[in-house]
Amino acid sequence: MAYIGRSPADAALTSADIADGSVTNPKLAGSISNNKLLPLANSTLENNSVTYNTVAVALGASGTISTTETQPVFTSADVSVITNAQSTIVITGQNFTSIPNVVLVNNSTGQRFTADETAFNSNTQLTCKFTISLDGVYFYFIQNPDGEAGISGSTALTVSDLPAWQTAAGSLGTFAAGSDVGTISITATDAASFARTSGTLPGGLTLNTAATTATITGTESGSTSATQFAFTITATDAEGQTSPQAFTIDISVGATGSTQFN
Repeated sequence: MAYIGRSPADAALTSADIADGSVTNPKLAGSISNNKLLPLANSTLENNSVTYNTVAVALGASGTISTTETQPVFTSADVSVITNAQSTIVITGQNFTSIPNVVLVNNSTGQRFTADETAFNSNTQLTCKFTISLDGVYFYFIQNPDGEAGISGSTALTVSDLPAWQTAAGSLGTFAAGSDVGTISITATDAASFARTSGTLPGGLTLNTAATTATITGTESGSTSATQFAFTITATDAEGQTSPQAFTIDISVGATGSTQFN
């Protein structure tokens, strides 16, 4: 059989042997393998480059590209302990941009509380309002709108209930002048200490404190007429939170003489 053009046995094939459009995908399928494709040499790429953050790096070359983004940095807050009620916190730091997302993260459970409100005061100060329902220790997570974020130390904020008074405010009783009042107990949950912060106790009486219970003991002395003594006792918890309560003790004085009518 005679062949028109080049013989199949002829391994040399030039572009002149292939008419435009005559090579189709089916004819190429499976015929080109990786070892038939030579890798591009660096010298082929050296006249091209990519630019990132104003730094141009040639293709096929190596270089160091430093990013220009800066993370927000937490430095301090104006309070370290809050209650479960909504609280305002002023945060100081660096690299804040308007307006960051500020979140408190529980150090034990990981539960997150996003700020109710965040005001951007400057790139070094934010004012946030938080309502935290779970007591515990929290750290701050602050994320700028560009996605850059920073966190505080794990002990940045403690959420704790105030001492809760179990002894009702008001009168602790009426006692006769010169009498031993026995033991008057005053209690508040979560209290670490008690102190009289205003007013006076009747003469001879002393406030004693231990754990969550305070007591007033002693023998009254010095009263010559019926007198009401008003005073305030403040309970303080382990986090330094205080809760005051107002009390009174009445001292009565009996008749000192008699009158005879005829």
